[in-house]
Amino acid sequence: MNDLTLPLSGLSSVRGKSVVARFDGGMLSSNSGVLALAEVEKRLRVAERLARCIDDPRNPDQVVHSLADMIGFRMKMIAAGYEDGNDANRLRRDPVFKMAQDALPSGRDLASQSTLCRLENLPGVRELVAMGRAMVDLYCASFRQVPKRIVLDIDDTFDAVHGGQQLRLFNAHHDEYGFQPIVVFDGAGRFVGAVLRPAKRPSGAEIRPHLRRLVRAIRSNWPNTRILIRADSHYCSPPVIDWCRANGVDFILGLAPTTTLREHVSDLEASTTARLEASTKTGKVRRFKEFLDGAVSWSRVERIIARVEVGAQGADTRFVVTNLAGGKAKALYEDVYCRRGAAENHIKSWKTHLAADRTSCTRATANQFRLFLHAGAYWLMWGLRAAMPRRSSFAVAQFDTLRVRLIKIAARVVEMKSQIRLHLPTSCPDQRILRIVLDRIPQLAT
Repeated sequence: MNDLTLPLSGLSSVRGKSVVARFDGGMLSSNSGVLALAEVEKRLRVAERLARCIDDPRNPDQVVHSLADMIGFRMKMIAAGYEDGNDANRLRRDPVFKMAQDALPSGRDLASQSTLCRLENLPGVRELVAMGRAMVDLYCASFRQVPKRIVLDIDDTFDAVHGGQQLRLFNAHHDEYGFQPIVVFDGAGRFVGAVLRPAKRPSGAEIRPHLRRLVRAIRSNWPNTRILIRADSHYCSPPVIDWCRANGVDFILGLAPTTTLREHVSDLEASTTARLEASTKTGKVRRFKEFLDGAVSWSRVERIIARVEVGAQGADTRFVVTNLAGGKAKALYEDVYCRRGAAENHIKSWKTHLAADRTSCTRATANQFRLFLHAGAYWLMWGLRAAMPRRSSFAVAQFDTLRVRLIKIAARVVEMKSQIRLHLPTSCPDQRILRIVLDRIPQLAT
């Protein structure tokens, strides 16, 4: 039942007075913080960058919603917690979402769910490749100065599906069908790229062309910047190692233990266990060793670092392989390799807080485009967080916290002849930080 004049039932009275609530407030919104996201979008121009990659087949004289407007609307919906495209049928009339798309509250409605659905199915393979390049250009534009070195964290994440989507594959480990897209972030949490793929472990032959396109796009912007690839043992394969060496790319990769590798550290494991037993302190003892070795399939020996840790549960030995010449083994493992764990939090922000696993379209191209739309929403939230004062708790807040505290703010919208007034709650606890961040957003690098 959609009768807006009917009151909500089930509300208790307050001090003897009945409570009557209806959805008849008119120009009200519960998402006034979307206007802050709109300011971030004006700096980063994410929607415009993606829209330029798509050939619009529509008659220009009959176009009501431009591609950039529809992409921007969809990204802001996702950032505000409306990942379901069906919500567009209501939000298209929301006065704040209209203002975020540079439309008057009393103006035309935004794109409907069916229009956004046609948009998702519009790009082809070549256009999606161009979007991937546009995401890399956006990443490079987010720096004020060309960095001397960047660190790229490459990982994959399982995405369960429940339909007949193209590229879906049964994964025995997760015991269900799904995708396993490869995602790339840099060390500071900037989104670099995402590739939709079946739910299986990526091979070296599959990873190599992705790296080639990625590095080529970055070097077209920064030809002299050193690139360090950081990933777990899934990405440690002869094709990847050989390609990185041939193209001047640094790498530090997890390495699966083998009998040969364990022979190098058997004495160290025994001495570390003895040291723990002789120690009066409880806890763990951690030691490091480095040596040169290589698998039979490798073209040469590589520098391998072993971390041996012994505790109450016994010995735990991990290996990494790198072509970095300098640095001590302990520093390379703890200060360089282990920091790739932050990529798990970035994936969580993208996949959980922004629902990037909503890949329910039948066509693989549409689902790949969805990954880019959610990546665009990630950039909006990242830009909002990057504008926070460094000492503020919001500077390290999760995206869902930013959404609840700064985006989900109610507002009464009053459109007048020469201005639009937003009446925000006087009791809003985060009004001070909202004032600060709106002043700082224009300082974002573009």
